[in-house]
Amino acid sequence: MSISWKQVETFGQSLWYDNLSRSFISGGKIRGMIGELGLRGITSNPSIFEKSISGSDEYDGDIERSIRDGLSTDEIYERLTTDDVRSACDVMRPVFDSTNGVDGYVSIEVDPHLATKTQESIDAARRLWATIDRPNVMIKIPGTPECIPAIRQCLTEGINVNITLLFGIGNYTNVAHAYLDALRERRKRGDDISRIASVASFFLSRVDTNVDAKLEAKIASANGSASSLMGKAAVANAKLAYEKYLGIFHGPEFAELKAVGARPQRCLWASVSTKNPKYSDTMYIDPLIGPETVTTVPDETIEAFSDHGKAANTLSSNTKEAHETIDRLRELGIDTEQVAAELQIEGVKKFVDAFESLSKNLEKKRNAIEEAIA
Repeated sequence: MSISWKQVETFGQSLWYDNLSRSFISGGKIRGMIGELGLRGITSNPSIFEKSISGSDEYDGDIERSIRDGLSTDEIYERLTTDDVRSACDVMRPVFDSTNGVDGYVSIEVDPHLATKTQESIDAARRLWATIDRPNVMIKIPGTPECIPAIRQCLTEGINVNITLLFGIGNYTNVAHAYLDALRERRKRGDDISRIASVASFFLSRVDTNVDAKLEAKIASANGSASSLMGKAAVANAKLAYEKYLGIFHGPEFAELKAVGARPQRCLWASVSTKNPKYSDTMYIDPLIGPETVTTVPDETIEAFSDHGKAANTLSSNTKEAHETIDRLRELGIDTEQVAAELQIEGVKKFVDAFESLSKNLEKKRNAIEEAIA
């Protein structure tokens, strides 16, 4: 592989790996990626755990022990995933220490069924935080309206939070202010604010999938101008989110907190694998490289960028064109904030579906193992 990913780091962007399994930890893959690529973090979600747990037998021994301990299927799932994340945190700990807590995090998601339940999300985040018991774990909570108070409360308590399923600028602004409010509350109480870490995760490819479908309908109605906007909404939206980030975290609103050690809540680019085969397989990497950001990337996109990606500070360029893209979409009747609301609901459902599929497959494994040891 080339050194392109390490070149990206020189522009202030951290590479996090959008994948996790027990074999990656025990087999040394994660350590290898730290050395070879400059890996700086790991994210997980129910879909990732479904593939790793359902698709192998490497968890069967722990499942059997959990059965003998009398755990339910949900409790077995939580034990397996928290064990993996704890181990991954230990592998990433040198990165956490060497960056003074800027990077080195491993993210784990609360049950997606809780996306509309404030107190239950707080309770789940507290439990995961205490169970994993590592300073470099991040608890993933969706940025739904009901979970914004949960995000603020968890950050106030000193729990690192990765806010997931963000698609719109308005939603992001609410998330950023929840972070600021939490820091202010901690400072008011005399608590340390210098070690609180949070990222705001924007999902990219799904924006283009949604908007492109709407544009195709416009094109079918003989609106030729719509074709020039195909595949441009997600990057434009991300650039405007970063513009908003700069206004908040490099402006007077954050200055006082920064002066006493607070860190900005970085933007994280997620869902960066290209869904449309007609588009470049690095289209969500090349134009979104910039300071104080994170990109979380699956294997195929890591390989694509390593092969033919372009490492340059691109995130703040072409901002005028990004505004024009969003404005032109609005003129065509496509409101990206409405798209964001649709996608967040859809995203929660996808995570719920993955979680339920995993639970169903884990239940099958549990039954088979129970029969074998009966």
